[in-house]
Amino acid sequence: MITKPTIDRIMEATDIVEVIGEFVQLKKRGANYVGLSPFANERTPSFTVSPAKGIFKDFSSGKGGSAVTFLMELEKFTYPEALKWLAKKYSIEVEETVDTTENREEENHRESLMIVTGYAAKFFHESLLETDEGKSIGLSYFKERGFSNDTIKKFELGYSPDQWEAFTGQALKDGYQQQFLEESGLSVKRDNGSLYDRYRGRVMFPIHSFTGRVIAFGGRTLKNDKNVPKYVNSPESEIYHKSNVLYGLYFAKKAIREEDNCFLVEGYADVLSVHQAGIENVVASSGTSLTVEQIRLIGRFTKNITILYDGDAAGIKASLRGLDMILEEGLNVKVVLFPDGHDPDSYVRNFGTNGFKKHIEDNKKDFILFKTDILLKEVGNDPIKKADVIREIVESVAKIPDSIKASVFIKECSYLLKIDERALLSELNKMRSAKARKDSQQQISRPVPVDETLLDEPQVKIEREDYSQEKEIIRLLLLYGSRVIDWDGIANTYIGPFMIAELSDVEFENATCKTFVEVYRREVENGVLPDEQYFIHYPEKDIVDLTVTLIATKYTLSDNWYEMHKILVPDEQVNMKATILGAIFHLKKQKVGKILEGLRMELQKTIVEADQEILLNQYMHMKKVEKTISDYLGSVILK
Repeated sequence: MITKPTIDRIMEATDIVEVIGEFVQLKKRGANYVGLSPFANERTPSFTVSPAKGIFKDFSSGKGGSAVTFLMELEKFTYPEALKWLAKKYSIEVEETVDTTENREEENHRESLMIVTGYAAKFFHESLLETDEGKSIGLSYFKERGFSNDTIKKFELGYSPDQWEAFTGQALKDGYQQQFLEESGLSVKRDNGSLYDRYRGRVMFPIHSFTGRVIAFGGRTLKNDKNVPKYVNSPESEIYHKSNVLYGLYFAKKAIREEDNCFLVEGYADVLSVHQAGIENVVASSGTSLTVEQIRLIGRFTKNITILYDGDAAGIKASLRGLDMILEEGLNVKVVLFPDGHDPDSYVRNFGTNGFKKHIEDNKKDFILFKTDILLKEVGNDPIKKADVIREIVESVAKIPDSIKASVFIKECSYLLKIDERALLSELNKMRSAKARKDSQQQISRPVPVDETLLDEPQVKIEREDYSQEKEIIRLLLLYGSRVIDWDGIANTYIGPFMIAELSDVEFENATCKTFVEVYRREVENGVLPDEQYFIHYPEKDIVDLTVTLIATKYTLSDNWYEMHKILVPDEQVNMKATILGAIFHLKKQKVGKILEGLRMELQKTIVEADQEILLNQYMHMKKVEKTISDYLGSVILK
């Protein structure tokens, strides 16, 4: 367990804008920052960060909380993992208390896999730098490829000894469990149940998560045996999903933001060489076809992708259709071809940083125009093939969500294809209409799940009203609990303890609201007045979600609102007595209303006269209570 003083130091040092800015491109808007949600696919920013309150709120997915909550939601960290990540970022030494109980719970499954892959990365890296075999084979290979010591250390490159159980045997000896060695793909199980090394005799390229932890590996053989695959990559696991990972992104994200552009290459060596040349905004799709998830990862930092291809025409043509996904996600795509025999790795090594940059600047083309040029070269004078090319080009343009941008491309393609612009626009409109109809039909045909509780409308309505009133109490506790009361007849006490005392006879029904009030009451009884920061950093997610939802707002009223529109918006702080007592007694009135409804139902079902009389007396008593509350509400609100 991380000690409370350490947690306090971490929270004090954490800049939520700085932390979230590593994962989402944020722009300042008034007192807050906004960006595209990393949790939902959206084109209009609804993700807000408030540096003053130290919270984020994603109005697309409903998620919200502190920097710790953000890391837990996005990277699936546990609470301690998120704290340790922040501690590392801000160079804070983590103090932990040891749980000495005999039945101490083991690290969770995901963290165990992370620990194993981290251990493996260290093992392979040390094998490369410190063993004779690693130096003579692995290190020699990396040096021949031109990689410097700094690059080798930065990317944690390694070497797996050419023995059946060199890594596995050492890992088991060091106490790592066979289950996690196998699940991570580092070791493979034989028929007899024993394990052997998956990557033996290969140079190793660790694959880092978004936050810099090693989650997988790519291993390259140095043998010329055609029966041995050139690359072996980690299998899918709980911590590694290749469609969601881009090689080098952890090291490139800062440069991608600064350059407002991402270079996309094919292989590990391309990333390493280009990065080493000082061009750090470069990533690779790790040997897989580009996926929507990978595109969205890039889209968090920039709307501009430049794809760097080698001169393999067949490979380029095969990937064209897949790259339409980038357009569909609203990103701008440019393409650069390298001369035959060159890829980004070899070109930057031969011509240096300046030559590499010049080649890109001189040869980059918009993807649509590049695709048009490539396909036209194949059709010759065949009108049928040319018509197919035209349709394929228009299909790509139809995927661009920005209609102005699409119109510009139609105009350019009209010139290249030597066809009337109106004909292309007509075809474009047909495709878009067909897609809209298809989407509409799918929406209509999709079965809508029926919540059976909605069939009982009166009950649902009462519950919703109760919950909204309960949440209003929580909101007021968060915003005004630490203010001192200075009302007629009531003074020199804080609003929070006053409200808790006044609500001692009220049972909260919403589970999260009930827990919140119990925590608030407990802290008050201990002499502590908890504020919004206490609940923003509370370890229970439901409490954090409720807190952020109640204090975050998507819109902020302009300071010039009244001057511009002459519309006066009521301010609840002008009459705090009415605001606080109004909320308390509205909730009480609703609770009394629910009790009365229950008594009415009991009276209808009861046939024993004596029981009826008892229920009727209870009913009349509660009616008097209801009238007293109503009268009190009227007097408070009108004063």
